[in-house]
Amino acid sequence: MKGLDIIGASKSGTGKTIAYTLPILNKLQKIVKEENKVIRALVVVPTIELCDQVTRTFTSHGKHLNLKVAKIQGGTPKSIQLERLKKGTDIIVATPGRLQDFINDKKINLENVNTIVLDEADTMLELGFRNEIKSILNTCAKQRQIMLFSATISQNIKRLGKEFLREPAIVEVSNRRDLVNVITHRAYKVDKKRKEELVAKLVNDFGMKQLLLFTNTKDSANKIFEYLKSQKIHTTIIHGDRTRGERAKALSLLKAEKTQVLVATDIAARGVDIQELPFVINFDIPEKTDSYTHRVGRTGRANHKGMV
Repeated sequence: MKGLDIIGASKSGTGKTIAYTLPILNKLQKIVKEENKVIRALVVVPTIELCDQVTRTFTSHGKHLNLKVAKIQGGTPKSIQLERLKKGTDIIVATPGRLQDFINDKKINLENVNTIVLDEADTMLELGFRNEIKSILNTCAKQRQIMLFSATISQNIKRLGKEFLREPAIVEVSNRRDLVNVITHRAYKVDKKRKEELVAKLVNDFGMKQLLLFTNTKDSANKIFEYLKSQKIHTTIIHGDRTRGERAKALSLLKAEKTQVLVATDIAARGVDIQELPFVINFDIPEKTDSYTHRVGRTGRANHKGMV
């Protein structure tokens, strides 16, 4: 609200999206006029799913305001997004790759953007979007507020903050130890060849109706997906080879409890938001500590109990 640059460390489910969308809406509704529609706020996120989620939050909470929000992301024809931009918008929610394409093609003007959010910045850096982020920031107004959010404040986040933020306020909403407050952690020792069998047993023993199961690779995801189907367990899957429509359908099925298990790779599951998801399984041990934080953060959201 004070216009300070911010580095925020917050696990999923702590209300981070609301924490920046409401102040942005409040700020813009005081200055924006109908006849002066220029882009003033930009939120950059790593995945299509998170882009959709943040856009819905802006739209829902700003429905009585004279503000327009548009999203720029892969998986949707550029022509449709460009047509939306031509009508004028105040807020853009975007994935870095598609936004960079529009910048390169001179299809978008960000020179009036003075409020910027980099959400799940650690994930964008992991995905190799450092150059795109730097290019996007250099295209925006020189006098601006940048809010950088991440699950943890890593060295990469510190370097990015040092380069672009001015004396940022550091806000740590929670730390890794908070995960134990509402989440029960279990570990099972099992022969590698019998992991699929154990998962099927856990699904049945715990009566799991909503389970998000993480793997490290697409091959591993496909393998456990096929096995669970063979055991008559309703299962869907999302990974990088799946289309946006397939991923959206799989997620909606899990939310509606029309499938028991959603098998996912780390990147595909970023932005997955199910408020009361009760179960998460790490089929493969994550290669990075931060990946574990992101995975388990899919449950225990908004103080609802979960099991990992």
